[in-house]
Amino acid sequence: MADIAILETRERVLAGILFTGAAYFLFSTQDASIKLLVAGMTVWQVMFFRSITILVGCAAIGGRRLFEDTVRSSVLLPMFLRSVLTLAAWICFYNAAKSLQLAELTTIYYAAPIIITVLSVVMLGEKVPAVRWLAVFLGFAGVFVACDPTRLGLSMPVLLVLAAAVLWAIAIILMRKTSLAERTMIQLVLSNAFFLAFSAVPTFFFWQAITWDQMLLLATVGGLGGIAQYLLFEGMKRAPVSILAPLEYTSLIWSFALGFAIWGDVPRPEVFIGAAIIVSAGLLIVGNERFRKRA
Repeated sequence: MADIAILETRERVLAGILFTGAAYFLFSTQDASIKLLVAGMTVWQVMFFRSITILVGCAAIGGRRLFEDTVRSSVLLPMFLRSVLTLAAWICFYNAAKSLQLAELTTIYYAAPIIITVLSVVMLGEKVPAVRWLAVFLGFAGVFVACDPTRLGLSMPVLLVLAAAVLWAIAIILMRKTSLAERTMIQLVLSNAFFLAFSAVPTFFFWQAITWDQMLLLATVGGLGGIAQYLLFEGMKRAPVSILAPLEYTSLIWSFALGFAIWGDVPRPEVFIGAAIIVSAGLLIVGNERFRKRA
């Protein structure tokens, strides 16, 4: 029985890795779409319509019962705090997106997994083996090689991204706690209901006209964001934060690919070297879990 329990635990961790990896791919696609949108509208508008789209999707799936259960949820307060932190991180991140390339934006932001891993020890009491620490710092080294953020200096956009990284790291730690205490769909409803409430008033005061093309892109952002959130919440249920944190580095690869496809950004040779290092960090995590499962 003990062997079966261990095997099931390893399978859950691997499922968590797959869910989380897919979530970060969708988040990267969402970020590229939002970078296109913020050139012509406020961040508040993007957040407002994104939240509405996700809530409509939740209503279509869960119906009235889902919203009744959400009102009675025991995680209202921690979800509120997490939503405040996440919203602040996104506002910092997407305001910086107006001035930085997608690759630069993603690179600087990747201080977050290191912060998450440290906080998982301090706030969650997780034990982080040496191989996971190695994967975290290997991934960050790959990011540094790929984009060399030191050449950008400490401009306001850079400081905004660094602030986003700290806020997001704390929000992820809270996400791990709430994901174990509540259903994923209820978390989706709560998160986006709070985002909708936070962004409604600023959207009204800073409203800018929206074209039909922008409306279609806003709906796409909502769909991508909703699915990505669901996968991330499910991943958090299945694996420790310290395992999942390095997987966030894979978004850099998608960022460079999307930057080339949308804006014609041609990666330098260092980018390919950095990408190889980042992939190695992710494979190190997955390979270590598979080895432990077989053992």
